[in-house]
Amino acid sequence: MASEQERRDPQKRQELDQKARQGETVVPGGTGGKSLDAQAHLAEGYQELGHRGGEARKEQIGHEGYQEMGKKGGLSTKDKFGGERAAEEGIEIDESKYKTKSR
Repeated sequence: MASEQERRDPQKRQELDQKARQGETVVPGGTGGKSLDAQAHLAEGYQELGHRGGEARKEQIGHEGYQEMGKKGGLSTKDKFGGERAAEEGIEIDESKYKTKSR
């Protein structure tokens, strides 16, 4: 993983950017970024949130919404999506509960 000082050196930045474009994580918390700048941006957002994605999502949609989303996800199989299976089996899922809360 690259230090902040390494990311400032133009030659080192170019090397790190090339590694990032090949799929390697070069910035802690930047997993999934397709470039050095993208990874740095992801890492910055991750640090600001102070949590993992699931916790942040739960805060966005609330407890009830998170439960409904989990119910639907729990019904999915490798052959069918959770929503399809719920419809087939008559299980009611209230999707209005997991729309993002307006600010």
